[in-house]
Amino acid sequence: AGYEDGVAGHSGDRIGQHRKACGKHGVSPDLDAYQAGREQGLREFCQPENGYRLGVRGAGLASSCPTDLKADFQNSYDQGYELYSLRSRVANAANALEASHRELAQSERDLVAISALILTPTVDNVTRAQALLDAKDLAERQGQLKARIRQLEADRDAFQRDLDSYVASTGGFR
Repeated sequence: AGYEDGVAGHSGDRIGQHRKACGKHGVSPDLDAYQAGREQGLREFCQPENGYRLGVRGAGLASSCPTDLKADFQNSYDQGYELYSLRSRVANAANALEASHRELAQSERDLVAISALILTPTVDNVTRAQALLDAKDLAERQGQLKARIRQLEADRDAFQRDLDSYVASTGGFR
């Protein structure tokens, strides 16, 4: 169990879970054997390539690597996590941009419907006045959305340049 926990990067406190599970069957784990197996598993887990893969996925870093492997593992993790962060910024900006475009399109449909209501000869003055206020509010919101869309496009483009620059500086990892 120690080797499996180590190679999976689990912390040493998992021995408590093993003790509990084993205790149900009247068995107690050998702490020395567990620790030796975990140390061997951690030596396999704490390789730079694995740190990078964890970082790229945005996974948390909970392992306790042996001292001689820790710095390289952490540096690789940090590089992978930076790539994850840059990709996330691009994706978040793109998602916000898409949502703003959807909201703008809906407000344009709503404005057409309100305009038709305003021009309907049988509509009473109170309804027409409210529709005019609604049209004014929608027009203001459209202006805000258009400004937000311009900013989001600029942000997305800047984030993409940052991502492309980082990828180029790290040798093309994607």
